[in-house]
Amino acid sequence: MSEFRIATRYAKSLLELAEEKGVLDKVNEDMIAFDHLCKANRDFALMLKNPIIQHHRKLAILKKIFAGKVHDLTLSIFDIITRKNREFILPMLASEFTHQYNVRKGISEATVTTNFALTPDLRKEFMRLLKEITKKEIELTEKVDKEMLGGYIIKVGDLQLDDSVDSRLKDLKTKLISSSYIKKF
Repeated sequence: MSEFRIATRYAKSLLELAEEKGVLDKVNEDMIAFDHLCKANRDFALMLKNPIIQHHRKLAILKKIFAGKVHDLTLSIFDIITRKNREFILPMLASEFTHQYNVRKGISEATVTTNFALTPDLRKEFMRLLKEITKKEIELTEKVDKEMLGGYIIKVGDLQLDDSVDSRLKDLKTKLISSSYIKKF
């Protein structure tokens, strides 16, 4: 079975249990924080995947970091997964849990890519624009692509709004090529 399917099943079970116990929002906050930690600290994420480090040591590290800072249910899922020797899926589980939470709550996930970090005002403007388009709450993820010349690319589900300088230059090139091609004949 693929890692993604395993993580998805655990995420679904955790989501249902958290909802049943009335702690869904708290567990979601924990999973978001765990996901951010895995993305911000490469060594931590690699430790979870390292087969040389014994599983009980990984669990001790997880407990040392998260005990008293996350809900007991979150700590329990870390314990269960580590005891089953599947701690390598924890980052994927956190990401998938957040995705399933957003689906359940009717929150659209959007990504905006620019060549610079967004200012708070610009972030608010993107949020307003996306709420207007989707008619839903938005969880906005920002990506910085230094290779972009300028502008932005927004992705929401299957929708992509590409207002980048790169795409405008490609469009212009296509128009110039097609117009010069037509004139030859």
